Amino acid sequence: MSQTVNTIVIGGGQAGLATGYQLKRLGVDHVILDENEDVGAAWRKRWDSLRLFTPGRYSVLPGMPFQGPPHSLLGKDDIADYLQHYADRFDLPVRTGVKVDQVTADGDRLVVEAGDDRILADNVVVATGAFHNPRVPDFADTLDPSIIQMHSSDYRRPSQIQEGPVLVVGAGQSGAEIALDLIRDHEVWLSGEDRGEQPAGPGPVADRIVEPIMVFAATKVINVANPIGRKVRDHFLYPPRGIPRAGGTRKTILESGIEWVGRTTGTKEGHPELEDGRVLEVDNVIWCTGFVPDYSWIDFPIFDGFGYPIHERGVVASQPGLYFMGLLFQRTLSSALIMGVGKDAAYVAEHIRHRQPARHPSDVVH
Repeated sequence: MSQTVNTIVIGGGQAGLATGYQLKRLGVDHVILDENEDVGAAWRKRWDSLRLFTPGRYSVLPGMPFQGPPHSLLGKDDIADYLQHYADRFDLPVRTGVKVDQVTADGDRLVVEAGDDRILADNVVVATGAFHNPRVPDFADTLDPSIIQMHSSDYRRPSQIQEGPVLVVGAGQSGAEIALDLIRDHEVWLSGEDRGEQPAGPGPVADRIVEPIMVFAATKVINVANPIGRKVRDHFLYPPRGIPRAGGTRKTILESGIEWVGRTTGTKEGHPELEDGRVLEVDNVIWCTGFVPDYSWIDFPIFDGFGYPIHERGVVASQPGLYFMGLLFQRTLSSALIMGVGKDAAYVAEHIRHRQPARHPSDVVH
């Protein structure tokens, strides 16, 4: 079935919903496509114990303030519920269960193909985020088959893990949280370089004194429009590396009984081997090694050597009508976070409103 719409937003998470809100506010005809069956489902699929380390009062989208205690730390289902309520409150045109297969061009139009549907659009906003493809080292295939191994994206709860020691590879936020989730019932090693953490952990004192400073830095200071922001961006993206963890996690890890070891560099006789030659006899391995960009479904030469789209604040100059939302350092350090997507969405939506190509006589909007 062929359809036509002014703007298609691909992805119904926080970035896509914020974009939809701004487009609706400006009167721009659009539709939001999401491959999940329900709004917020991507958050519900994360591990049970996950909690944001930014207080609820900062974890909001434009037009809908946080309704709970301002200092509370939201869980994954809290965020999913918030996103669902947001879409309902503003009656955003979200179509769930629609997986986009390809984005191409047809003359001066963009084409989005999703199953049997072919949708023509003047503008396409890619709000899926780049990091959906788990990064797992090649030597993972050489682990003994008796070892249960999974990526952090598949981890939900300790019951997935068999009895015996666990190696968590990757010492970023995910690795730290999952290691702490497992230490109650297992011997746990946390493997990886310590890339630092925020200066203070979540809590009333940090929320009132330190957190506002960190939020100001993330939303204002670390901005790619200035040399400081560009330097920080380049440090974390070229090549990709994890951002600092929530404050206090190192102390919590060391006091919990988790043994923090060096990088895992290979295997020996089917077991993980560390950079110092130590071999760990484990029964489980959790790969908290991040994700790699995969935009192979976007059929335009607009990506750099690391797989990131080449853009200016989400606007792809080389392909008119194509935009991105929710990228890390799209504008600031907060651009990939709930607190940061609103301003980026407003900028992208204004750009779309001003370009508004002339309609073709045969256009029919569905």
